[in-house]
Amino acid sequence: MKSLVFSFVLGFFALSAAIAQDSKMMRYPNTSLTELTFCYAGDVYIVPINGGIARKLTSSQGTEMYPRFSRDGRQIAFTGEYDGNREIYTIPTIGGEPKRLTYSMDMDDVSERQGPDKIIMGWTPDGNSVYYRSRMKSWNVLVGKLYSIDKDGGLPSEYALPKAGYASLSPDGKQIAYNRIFREYRTWKRYRGGQSDDIWIFDFDTKQLQNITNNPAQDIMPMWYKNKVYFLSDRDHTMNLFCYDMTTKQTKKVTNFSEYDVKFPSLGAEHISFENGGNIYTLKLENDYMVMVPISIGDDKIYARTKYENVADRINYFDLAPDGKRSVVGARGD
Repeated sequence: MKSLVFSFVLGFFALSAAIAQDSKMMRYPNTSLTELTFCYAGDVYIVPINGGIARKLTSSQGTEMYPRFSRDGRQIAFTGEYDGNREIYTIPTIGGEPKRLTYSMDMDDVSERQGPDKIIMGWTPDGNSVYYRSRMKSWNVLVGKLYSIDKDGGLPSEYALPKAGYASLSPDGKQIAYNRIFREYRTWKRYRGGQSDDIWIFDFDTKQLQNITNNPAQDIMPMWYKNKVYFLSDRDHTMNLFCYDMTTKQTKKVTNFSEYDVKFPSLGAEHISFENGGNIYTLKLENDYMVMVPISIGDDKIYARTKYENVADRINYFDLAPDGKRSVVGARGD
């Protein structure tokens, strides 16, 4: 009997894992101590950190991006389009009505060739604010600045940096690791020109600036954990995670993907989570143990359903069969 029960349980988990691995194209992951959040089809989801069936937190017609857990794991900050403009909101991890934090001017004239506006970096070390990158004061799509907004709203505060891309505050909040240029959404594979970037450390008290990568490759998306700064680099052809030790001044390669780039990593409570090949992985920071998280999207997948559309006025091209009995039509991209 015990053998039968064990076989049933084992079969159940094997089936669950097989189903979960079918979910792809999950983006912008982030972890708390016990949970993982990510975006799928423009909405924010949450799932246990070891995987399973994900629960949907948002459902607006706009696009939600960059979910980031608060320090206590009870809130998620994200950018959303509930009211038109892309703004920063928070939502309880158990679900509920999103709370809007930022109120900005119309940003429709800001090109998104370099990615969306208001990209959330994370929460400040004290847990009281969300800090983010925005181009709201720049005409140049490459140049942005860092701001913070209190978790209860109010006016944003600007960091004392002339320009910034991705960034990560030190654990004590006195320093910041950051990119000075922002071009993560450009498709310049293995670029080595003047727009490639390095990881810089800036001390808010001493005003000292230090380059910790100084490499012709693209070194981007720093994540400061204890006395180490993790980052992405394509110095070995494919984008992988590297780690710079602030004590020894040494850099080591952490992941070794060769087929697909590591994309959009983020620092969580004890893990770095990232995308690769449509899947989500977590990296345990204490021992660099990496695992692919099996996730199943448990919704009705409404946008994947077949539906009928009247495309009479939206036909772009057509052709007749040789016998004239059938035709092929292209409309709306299909």
